[in-house]
Amino acid sequence: MADDTKAPEQTNGTENPAPQAAPEAETVQDAAGIDARDLEIATLKEEAAQFKDRLLRTAADMENLRKRAEREKAEATLYAATNFARDLLSVADNMQRALAAVTPEAREQADEATKNLLAGVEMTERELLKVFERYNIRKVETVGAKFDPNVHQALFEMPTKDHPPGTVVQEMQSGFAIGDRCLRPAMVGVSKAEG
Repeated sequence: MADDTKAPEQTNGTENPAPQAAPEAETVQDAAGIDARDLEIATLKEEAAQFKDRLLRTAADMENLRKRAEREKAEATLYAATNFARDLLSVADNMQRALAAVTPEAREQADEATKNLLAGVEMTERELLKVFERYNIRKVETVGAKFDPNVHQALFEMPTKDHPPGTVVQEMQSGFAIGDRCLRPAMVGVSKAEG
């Protein structure tokens, strides 16, 4: 009788099924490992890009904050004297009025003491204006200038042919500016067309 059981096949003393299964499993694991590593690398690259973006935004915010602080400091320095200067404008106005009250004829006829007093008031006014200039406070240009509502306040209109309409023809009170801001507008009369 023939034996139906077969002996396991042997070729060169090794079994074929076991060695073939191992490389396929390694390939599947390697593919899964590579995919997992690629996914992790992509995730880390994305996180790095987000952190870089945050860093750049923070650096830009800090630079903007530094520039704003410098600008505010410069403005604070420039405009710190605004209220004090506004209060001193009345002193300048009173000196100007005192000098305007004395006519040239009265000046010529005045005694020596009165002439010296007027010279002293003129010198004080000039010194006050020099101090204003030192702190970037200046008189606003008025007579002959085009009317500017930012620095002029029109009190009246005067019909005239001598000046184009909208020109300041008379100053009632001096205006002053500090830096590029109006400290006090000039009170003026403005020309208008006759007719």
